[in-house]
Amino acid sequence: MRSFFKNLIWFVYFFGFLLVHPFVLRKGIKAIDSGDYETADKIAYKYVPRWCNTLIKLAGVKISVSGLENVPNGRACVFAANHRGLWDIPVMLTLLDKPMPLIAKIESKKIPLIRGWMKMLHCLFLDRSDARQGMEVINKASELVDMGYNVGIFPEGTRFKGEEGEIGTFLSGAFRIASKSKAPIVPVAIFNSRAALEGDGHFTMKAVKITVHILPPIDTENLDRSAIKALPKTVEDLIHEELQKQI
Repeated sequence: MRSFFKNLIWFVYFFGFLLVHPFVLRKGIKAIDSGDYETADKIAYKYVPRWCNTLIKLAGVKISVSGLENVPNGRACVFAANHRGLWDIPVMLTLLDKPMPLIAKIESKKIPLIRGWMKMLHCLFLDRSDARQGMEVINKASELVDMGYNVGIFPEGTRFKGEEGEIGTFLSGAFRIASKSKAPIVPVAIFNSRAALEGDGHFTMKAVKITVHILPPIDTENLDRSAIKALPKTVEDLIHEELQKQI
């Protein structure tokens, strides 16, 4: 019963926060549509961390982050993380002092309210079945990096449902964004996020510890063609090695 009420409170807050801020959302969307990114960013940077951090506290989830010293100063980066569960999203949004735009699957665009806040955060929606649209997303993400925004992506393309500590195959999209904008790629290893919500096969909140380790960046500026082609596997192996240390 206690678990039921805990989950109820969490989901009520999840949607309630969004429902009680329609004017804030409208102001942010209007700013984005008019090209006033400064106003939209101020709104997003104020409200999104507040929302995510409260969700984390209500769930009783503890997030331990190490390796922040590996984040390059003064340079926009592409953060490539493994993807085990829905909790990876608030993890990435609270990883740095400002929430970063994320590359999300196109289905996310259908979620009311959420899609508006994602738009305000400059998130991009990827249709994996449309190669042309995928290239447009890569180009737009590269433009964001050139403008000074960090961009987060889950190169597996979907949540990996295998054993904890294992990882899916990394696709090349994230690395095209980095190589196109000559930005560093920062590998991020997220461990135990699936256990926080989806671990038992049901959407039941669990007060677990999620471990996040930020690995040293890979500079793409001077890489040759073969090294760029090998980046997905290189980063996949680095994250997998770090995940294995947590078992």
